[in-house]
Amino acid sequence: MADPKMRAMVLTEPKPVEEKPLSLRDLPMPEPAAGQVRIRVNCCALCHTDLHTVEGELPKHKRPVVPGHQVVGIVDAIGSGVKDHREGDRVGLPWLHWTDQTCAYCLRGTENLCEHALFTGYDVDGGYAEYVVAPADYVYPIPQAFDDVHAAPLLCAGIIGYRSYRLSGIQKGQRLGLYGFGASAHIVLQFAKHLGHEVYVFTRGEAHRALALKLGAAWAGGSEDKAPELIDAAIIFAPVGTLVLDALRALRKGGTVALAGIVMSPIPAMDYNLLYHERVVRSVANSTRQDAHELLELAAEVPVRTEIQTFALEQANEALLALKQSRVDGAGVLQIA
Repeated sequence: MADPKMRAMVLTEPKPVEEKPLSLRDLPMPEPAAGQVRIRVNCCALCHTDLHTVEGELPKHKRPVVPGHQVVGIVDAIGSGVKDHREGDRVGLPWLHWTDQTCAYCLRGTENLCEHALFTGYDVDGGYAEYVVAPADYVYPIPQAFDDVHAAPLLCAGIIGYRSYRLSGIQKGQRLGLYGFGASAHIVLQFAKHLGHEVYVFTRGEAHRALALKLGAAWAGGSEDKAPELIDAAIIFAPVGTLVLDALRALRKGGTVALAGIVMSPIPAMDYNLLYHERVVRSVANSTRQDAHELLELAAEVPVRTEIQTFALEQANEALLALKQSRVDGAGVLQIA
C-alpha cells in the first residue's frame, strides 16, 4: 500500500514572486515524533515574512521548504509524551516553532532570541500544505470567538504586533502611531483602541486609510503628513527605512519607535536632533510563547475583527503577489481544508 500523500506548495529556489516560485506537489504526509502533534491544516494566513522567504531576502535555511506560519487546523495525530493536546483540538501554529530552553537567552526569558531557534515555514515545513507537524508546546488553543480564517492572521500579524506594542513602552492613555497598514497594524489598532489609546495611522494607500478610520483610528494620513498632535510611541510595519526618520519627527520626547519587520531598507543618515531628548529606536525580533498566549486572550476580549481576503492553496503565488503589491485589505488567507 502506497504511503499517504498530501498537497503542498513548495519553494525549491527563491525567485521574484512574479515568476511563480512555488509549485504544487504531492509530498509524504508527515508523522508526529515524540512530543509533537500533527495538524490537519484548515487555513494559513499570508505574511510578509513568507514573501521575504520566497523571494530570497532572508538567508537560505531549509530547501526545499513549504512556507507558511499562521496555521489554524485540527490536531489529528499525537506523538508519544504529549499531554496537553488531544485529537480533535483546534489549534494555531505560529512562526516560533521550537527553542532549546538551555541557551542564555532562553534562560533569561527571551526565547525569541534563542541561539538555536527553529521557525515554521523557514527551518521546517510550514502551513502551505494539508498537514504540518509541530512540537506540542508551541501550538495554541484558538479562542471560540474566532472562526478559522479570521483567527489565522492572529498567529503572526497579531502576535508580532502585540510584542511590538509592548516593546514600544506606550502607557495607558498615550497616543500611538502606526506606519504601514496591513495585516498586523489593523489588529494592533483594534486592541490599542480597546486599551484606551488614541491611534494615528500613517499609510500611503487611500483604501488603507479608509479602513483605518473605519476601525477606529483618530486620524489617518501619509507618512509625510503632519498629524494633529505628536505621538508618544510608534510602530513601523512597512519595511521602509525612511519611515524611521518620519516617525522620529512625529514623536514626543522620550518616545520609542519600534520596528516590527524582519527586514528593512537602509535607514538614512539623520541629524542627531531627531534622536535627542531620549527618543529610542529599537527592533522587534520574533516572539515568545507568552506573547502568543497573551495576544490570543486579548484578541478574544476585544474582540478583534480581522479583515481577510481568501485564496485557494494553489493560488499561493498569486496571493503573495497581491500582498507584495498592497492589493490585500487586511490579511490574505489560504483556505486549504
